[in-house]
Amino acid sequence: MNDKPVNDKLAVAIHAAKYVENGMLVGLGTGSTANYFIEELARRQREEGLTVTTIASSNISMIKAQSLGLNVIALAQVAEIDLYIDGADEITPDMTLLKGRGYDLVLEKLLAKAANQFIVVADKSKLVDRIGTHYAIPIEVMPMAWKAVKRSLEKAGGVGDLRQNVAKDGLSISSHGSLVLDMAFDKSISEAALNHLINNTPGVVEHGIFLGLTSGVLIAGDGKIEERWQ
Repeated sequence: MNDKPVNDKLAVAIHAAKYVENGMLVGLGTGSTANYFIEELARRQREEGLTVTTIASSNISMIKAQSLGLNVIALAQVAEIDLYIDGADEITPDMTLLKGRGYDLVLEKLLAKAANQFIVVADKSKLVDRIGTHYAIPIEVMPMAWKAVKRSLEKAGGVGDLRQNVAKDGLSISSHGSLVLDMAFDKSISEAALNHLINNTPGVVEHGIFLGLTSGVLIAGDGKIEERWQ
């Protein structure tokens, strides 16, 4: 079994933690790479005396951060944060992201928008020419409105359905109680056009296109970290 991707994730997470400065309010992402970042942040606090306050993008990240001794507060307590570190499912050359294969879209986008700096950590497998290359676009919808939303998006060329849970015996429910539509669109539609279309569809809670929110991307591969900045 090749564990190189795991090593890449660890390397890029440790590199990202170097951007955290004393006294910062830091947003914590969710996922395997984010877990390595949380562990490194806790190590710096323990061994280097780093003082930080954190806000987690999910319950699972909050629990992990607290278990490692990091101070975690709620987003409701602040209007902005200094730095947000998280991964992505797809990254285009202009740093548009696809996120949301998990269930924490709403808080992830809130943190990305609230951050003075949003740095994405990834390995080379996440680089694509356009959003939707490997995954459908996750769209959180109000449960009572999912059929209407689906119909509206189908009229715009979207193809997809409600996401099932892991056991395939029910529907996936997001962290905020929404249903999730996974929709694919024609390659001729730009990310900007899709972002506008989905944003303006009544019944949509949030979606996985992160447009114009990324400050920089740290990409691990072949034992090196490549930095790309806006």
